[in-house]
Amino acid sequence: MAGSTPSAVRDVTVPVRSGRDPRRAGRLGAAVRTYLLLAVAGLLFVAPVYYLVVGSLKPTGEVLDGVRGFLPTGLTLANYEGVFTSLSSDSTGHFLRFVLNSFVISAVVVVGGLVVNSMAAYSLARLDWRGSRVVLTFVVALIIVPFESVAVPLLYLLQGQRNTLLVQAIPFVGNAFSIYLFYTFFLGLSRSIEEAARLDGLGAFGTFRRIVVPNSRPVFATVTILTFMSSWGQFLWPLLTVSEPSVRPLPLELSVFSGQQPVDWGSVFAFGVLLVAPILVVFFAFQRYFVQSVAGSAVKG
Repeated sequence: MAGSTPSAVRDVTVPVRSGRDPRRAGRLGAAVRTYLLLAVAGLLFVAPVYYLVVGSLKPTGEVLDGVRGFLPTGLTLANYEGVFTSLSSDSTGHFLRFVLNSFVISAVVVVGGLVVNSMAAYSLARLDWRGSRVVLTFVVALIIVPFESVAVPLLYLLQGQRNTLLVQAIPFVGNAFSIYLFYTFFLGLSRSIEEAARLDGLGAFGTFRRIVVPNSRPVFATVTILTFMSSWGQFLWPLLTVSEPSVRPLPLELSVFSGQQPVDWGSVFAFGVLLVAPILVVFFAFQRYFVQSVAGSAVKG
């Protein structure tokens, strides 16, 4: 009959959603908890840096004044002027002399390390020579050896070079961790371009210099950042090898500067900011390549 509805159609019922989707609510709750946890962790990391910067701009009497020390009130640049104009009790040079010492040491370590470690890693990754596997195993084993365990023997080996900038740099040019970073990156490079360069007459060094290095900017930037951070903040080795004030690096001079009585905490905080600032400059200068290296490592993994 016209207008009649088949039984199969009449029996169909359309479910109606009521309330919220519990799975969606669960995902939203998990996201909120994750962001809260990240926010708390971020605050824990940022708080000391914030306190350092604010403390460097406050009068000494207010730096350690409880909660008031965190408040950005009474800001002044007098502490920075004090760092640049005052001398520590037994130093023989201006603040800029210690900055120059640190820059010279770090430059030797970074530039020398990039050359030596990258070439060593390339030979392990690409050149077929007897004993390369043994050397690679030895390099990996050296990564877990703390510097403190070899500092004293190394001190006796370099006894005649104490109180020089060279002795503060040379032991850190060769670095097992940097070699391994270069090695793992070189393994991921395509061999076809290198083989084509070899067919065109380039030797191993020419291939490395003209083909591999230009295509390895991310790992060179990563090693530059990590090496500079380690060298710039080195304290134990200068403490063992330096007794002449004129060759002190910044971290060692900071310990002397903060040991004067009475302690000028505002100037000490300003000294700390000036010590950290070059690391931030280097990081932001190479951060694009650093991020590329981390992302590339994640994709390979």
